[in-house]
Amino acid sequence: MEQFAERVITWQRTSGRHDLPWQRTRDPYLIWLSEIMLQQTQVAAVIRYYARFLEHFPTLDSLAAAPEDDVLALWSGLGYYARARNLHGAARLIVQRHAGVFPGNFADIVALPGIGRSTAGAIAVFAFGKREPILDGNVKRVFARVFGIAGFPGDKEISMRMWKHAEDVLPSNDVETYTQGLMDLGAEVCIRRRPRCDCCPLGGMCVAKRDNRIATLPAPRPKKTLPEKSTVMLILQREGQVLLEKRPAPGIWGGLWSFPEMADLVDVVGVVHRRFGAQATLEGILAAVRHGFTHYALTITPALLRVTRLELRAQSAGQAWMTPADAINSAVPAPVRSLLRLLESGG
Repeated sequence: MEQFAERVITWQRTSGRHDLPWQRTRDPYLIWLSEIMLQQTQVAAVIRYYARFLEHFPTLDSLAAAPEDDVLALWSGLGYYARARNLHGAARLIVQRHAGVFPGNFADIVALPGIGRSTAGAIAVFAFGKREPILDGNVKRVFARVFGIAGFPGDKEISMRMWKHAEDVLPSNDVETYTQGLMDLGAEVCIRRRPRCDCCPLGGMCVAKRDNRIATLPAPRPKKTLPEKSTVMLILQREGQVLLEKRPAPGIWGGLWSFPEMADLVDVVGVVHRRFGAQATLEGILAAVRHGFTHYALTITPALLRVTRLELRAQSAGQAWMTPADAINSAVPAPVRSLLRLLESGG
């Protein structure tokens, strides 16, 4: 087990990543932000968002004091928006419970919204020099191959076995270098397809390489047919603006601005009048948009309507008329942004 950690540490020092924007710092805010952004998102996609986010919110206090809309707008396009809501909520909790100082105790870190055991471990290691294991998706792949752990890593039993390995191979010293090395190996060497086994420092002890099981480890998520759902998005146009509604949180796209929705196209003009106090004409139905979520697939039918008369009651809390250009730069889901760009281009 000691040999495993030693090889990772030696390799990281010579071949790992050393120039990421959140490296060479002990600032827990910077490390926390990077770890949340990196959840289920590749480094290349995160770097631009990370820099822009810090331009607006350079400190934990500035993030805690910001309106949620501003936080979500800066997160827009990065996906998995619950991360942004949890980040914002956690910042406010830290101000309330810890006087604005990011907690250094592992139990306090993992108790914050949006932080699981692996993320808490990474923050504890990089910000506070603590000795804690990590087990993100990339590291699970490394462990599955090196130790020959069959089964889907998302299963509880398999996950528990991997955590045991993570604890057993954790070195007593150089934990930061080791932890970064694990991340680097999983992200750049022991990748899902066509892993670079010739560059891997663990090749001599890798069960998957020895037994020719690289393609089958780790086991993929068991296949299941995703449920199909559908919705109609109402694109109400008036004087160069469109109507957007803020979606409730929690939930899909919680806290984001989106087009109003209805179940189907039955009596769409009547529904618009009753719900929004607007007289409108249906100008057409745009091409359907498909969007995949983790647990279901959504088909969006965009209905284009021209508002000819608007009653005073039409404007209410949680609704806003915006130009497509302004809306694109707001906190909107990816398919809504695509539709807004289509409108802006006149397509």
